[in-house]
Amino acid sequence: MTRITRRGLIAATLALHVLPALAANPTEPAPEFEGLENWINSDPLTMGSLRGKVVLVDFWTFGCVNCINTLPHLTQWHETHAANGLVIVGIHTPEFPFERDLGALQDAVARHGIAYPVVQDNRYRTWQAYGTRYWPTSVLVNREGRIVKYHEGDRGLEDFRKDIEVEIHRPS
Repeated sequence: MTRITRRGLIAATLALHVLPALAANPTEPAPEFEGLENWINSDPLTMGSLRGKVVLVDFWTFGCVNCINTLPHLTQWHETHAANGLVIVGIHTPEFPFERDLGALQDAVARHGIAYPVVQDNRYRTWQAYGTRYWPTSVLVNREGRIVKYHEGDRGLEDFRKDIEVEIHRPS
């Protein structure tokens, strides 16, 4: 008998329900950040102020192993592509109550060597505005402020890196 894993069930659900919806409208305007507090490594940012940049909005939480698995990739992309116009914004949305603590988040940012902006979304307002459902989820936004790609999970990051580089090098 074939067993269905949690990861397999999530992938099947995405394939049946989420991906067709995104394919129908892959370039929706990126929602503005809402309800955020406690910016780390940056003054407060808005999607409007980031127009003209390629933006990677990364929804994560420091207690999620899948999120932690993505951090080396994100920090590398930041180091490699920030000079080319990539801005990564880590939207820390807690899964558990202990993840709401600002001091614990600051410790995690330092421990993982995160130099890009990170902000708390303890009220899930930006999470909801983007229709986020899973940790981690990364949303790629082009220079015109339109969503061009959603990526959920910690797999397939090499392909996602290529999508980022296509956007960075796309003529304005």
